[in-house]
Amino acid sequence: MAAKRHKIASYEGIKNDEFVKNHISYGKAAICCTKEACLENDKTKAEIPSDLRQCVAFHGHLCPGLVYGYIVAKESIRLLGLRHSTDEEVVAVCENDSCAIDALQVMLGTTAGKRNLIINDYGKNAYTIVNRSKGQAYRFSRKISFIYAGKHKDEFETLEKAISAGTAKEQEMIRQRLLKAIDLFSRPFDEVFTAKPSGGPVPPYSTLAPSVSCAICGEMTMQTKMLSGKNGKLLCLPCSKNN
Repeated sequence: MAAKRHKIASYEGIKNDEFVKNHISYGKAAICCTKEACLENDKTKAEIPSDLRQCVAFHGHLCPGLVYGYIVAKESIRLLGLRHSTDEEVVAVCENDSCAIDALQVMLGTTAGKRNLIINDYGKNAYTIVNRSKGQAYRFSRKISFIYAGKHKDEFETLEKAISAGTAKEQEMIRQRLLKAIDLFSRPFDEVFTAKPSGGPVPPYSTLAPSVSCAICGEMTMQTKMLSGKNGKLLCLPCSKNN
């Protein structure tokens, strides 16, 4: 079977897909404020799909790291039949703390605040996405170092040289990131990542606990995060280290 190729046009929306219909929107103003989305004379900007623009609006800029997370999110939606996580239905276990994580937050709804975003910073380009309702998970691992293979190779190489020499202007650096990003999400998924079913344990749901006052500083602290000090009094972690 031929490798699955992500067509740029297909990312504008998946017909009859409730996930897309219920997608978070940050509004045109936020998206247009990003420099990458405001290159009015740059025809290449039209190739950036709307859901990736939402990731850019949240993250603050377009970069290859963000696109890696976007690619993983799109493939995990397809493989696991995901919908945007309103609670903890979807979990992302990330083995780095890179820009990719922001794309997962936007695309999948795996966020720090809902505690369905777990970061184990091993510095590895790997992500495990879990569908709790199905009890299924896939681990995505990046295959290769990036080598530009797009249709603007000469321009990209010129920009790379300017950046390496420290002479690139701001618009040139933006253009280089744009070309790199488009090249990445135009490739077959299997060329960039491996995707393998993960048989590991499903992360438990987050636990809720009342907050109580620290016996020393008096600040309200989640009880399960506190330690018992002298006379059995509950202390927050910073105070426990000094007493």
